[in-house]
Amino acid sequence: MPITITVRKNGSLGISADDAAQIVLVDSEGTVIPPRAEGRPMSLCRCGASQVKPFCDGSHKAMGFIDPADPMDAPDITPAG
Repeated sequence: MPITITVRKNGSLGISADDAAQIVLVDSEGTVIPPRAEGRPMSLCRCGASQVKPFCDGSHKAMGFIDPADPMDAPDITPAG
């Protein structure tokens, strides 16, 4: 079954506890990033302001992060290769 990642309105990327148990997060150097809490849902930062990246700490609320009106207008951030 596919893993579902939910784009929360004006917030983080949400992953259910069941799906989070199947995800392995890896940084740019290949190091595994352990989940913040085993058996719990996972929220990934989308605003860039979190102090615990890649996880969300709620900073989007304080900074007033708002989704683009049209997700297709969001900047395409393609890694340099």
